[in-house]
Amino acid sequence: MTRAPARDAARPPTGVLGPGAAIGVVGGGQLGRMLALDARRMGYRVVVLDPAADAPAGAVADAHLVAAFDDPDAHAALAARADVVTFEVEHVDLDAARAVAARCPVRPHPATLAVCQHRSREKTFLARHGFPVAPWREAGSPAALEDAIAALGLPCLVKIPYAGYDGRGQVRIERADDLPAAAALGFARGPLVVERVVPFVTELAVLVARGADGAVATYPVARTTHRDGILHEVSVPAELPDAVAARAQGLAESIASALDLVGVLAVELFLLERGEVLVNELAPRPHNSGHYTIEACATSQFAQHVRTVCGLPLGATDLLRPAAMVNLLGEHRGRVRLTGVEDALADPLVSLHVYGKAESWPRRKLGHVTALGASAADALRRARAAAAALRWEPA
Repeated sequence: MTRAPARDAARPPTGVLGPGAAIGVVGGGQLGRMLALDARRMGYRVVVLDPAADAPAGAVADAHLVAAFDDPDAHAALAARADVVTFEVEHVDLDAARAVAARCPVRPHPATLAVCQHRSREKTFLARHGFPVAPWREAGSPAALEDAIAALGLPCLVKIPYAGYDGRGQVRIERADDLPAAAALGFARGPLVVERVVPFVTELAVLVARGADGAVATYPVARTTHRDGILHEVSVPAELPDAVAARAQGLAESIASALDLVGVLAVELFLLERGEVLVNELAPRPHNSGHYTIEACATSQFAQHVRTVCGLPLGATDLLRPAAMVNLLGEHRGRVRLTGVEDALADPLVSLHVYGKAESWPRRKLGHVTALGASAADALRRARAAAAALRWEPA
């Protein structure tokens, strides 16, 4: 554990935290790294809490507290060193987050994390507030799982309630023979969540930022593609009818308000054939679907998150030029090096982001490419070509 800078004794009376203040970040992955880079560019100090000594954000932060996410002493140390605490992951210990909130501002609030870190609570919250979701059920036992699948019909998805991401902790049920694999997920974390698979036309994502004063800034609707549960590519604008785009953005803004969010929220959506939009998942933090904002928007999602948690006015979210992003996933286990960079960057509209992760494994997010273009389709073509030129080779 390294020594972090002490927190300033006095905060501005307005509640605005200006440059020189310290932002505590729980989570030191690539999102924390990009958040820290923008925060430091804006003049803030950054203290990261992450159990990995080689966490990507630790390399660019002012201090890195190496400790488990459920370590109360580490969270107390973070609160003592930060003027505000935020998150790059929502799967954190709620008791620890509440203890931090008693000592310094926590944005988003632990109550928001409590909703978004648990699939059943999230879907219950959405339904209670009238937001459209796919039909779903809880199943706390093998028998209840059979009943839920019978009620919803096939195909359906069975998911663990907590800590599942990037396709982990879920099973797709196409026929009765798949039921044992779903039951094998177990019920130790609580009832499983069973969702009907809806026949969507495409997947969408909307980022919305909300300040402590209730001010909201919404980014353009992005079109997303997943492979094996992992976000593969994003293109923006989504090129939707105006009414559909407005509906998607309106949903995101209303959800942020219902959550009383302070921060950036990613809302993942399904677009159905008749123009209906359903809410899939929420992430109360910067998100993989918003990486394009670094090159393509007046204010990146990371700079916007800094603005929200520090009480600053929100930045413009205008799309300066159509853009696309493709994730770069690991293929080998162990240390790797990236080849093909010269070919990928031969296109002057392509940008490369490498996260600085020391170890690779199959399907691990190691970086991404972003491309600008004359249209979303042109940008996506450029991003795909750049990604195809790149390879993670054993080091």
